[in-house]
Amino acid sequence: MLAAAMYFDLGEQEEKCIIEEIPEDMLVSGYFLLEPWDSKSFIHSPQLGVTVTVRDPNHEVLMSKRYGAFGKFTFTSHSSGQHYLCFQTHSTRFAVFAGERLKLHLDVQMGEHSTDPNTERTKDNMKNLENSLSYLIDQMMYITRQQEYQREKEEIFRQISEDTNSKVLWWAVVQTSILLSVGFWQMKRLKDFFIAKKLI
Repeated sequence: MLAAAMYFDLGEQEEKCIIEEIPEDMLVSGYFLLEPWDSKSFIHSPQLGVTVTVRDPNHEVLMSKRYGAFGKFTFTSHSSGQHYLCFQTHSTRFAVFAGERLKLHLDVQMGEHSTDPNTERTKDNMKNLENSLSYLIDQMMYITRQQEYQREKEEIFRQISEDTNSKVLWWAVVQTSILLSVGFWQMKRLKDFFIAKKLI
């Protein structure tokens, strides 16, 4: 973590900027306190505040916010290079404090919560792993459904086979019974014929 602590003077509605060399994807935190340069000579008591404006190396505004006499601001750099941190005093009352000097204490910290590419890669890997697991679960569910379907078909086929075998068995019994009955009937008729002809 890099830190820079400093203070400088500001007048009414005056803006001052500091330049910080900031790497890409870096979270920057700033803490400030605005107070009279000389509390004994500061006779007015307006509600003081600070407007913080941050510009990137292309002078595009990353953030601009109005604060009270003390506060914290944060921003994340999108590109490497010189960033401009500008501070301008303001008052919430109409009291004039022209001629009075103000002291701005500033503490800038970089890298405390910087964006770690490894963390992003880990998140991407976790997302890919999650997608792979989801795909495997879907495939397992599909295979399970297919197995259940095949078991149902097998059960239906087995039931049909058992019914068919049962019917074939009964048909064989009926055919055998008919053949035996016809055979006995023919033997009886033949015996009666021989008796009638007195051949026996």
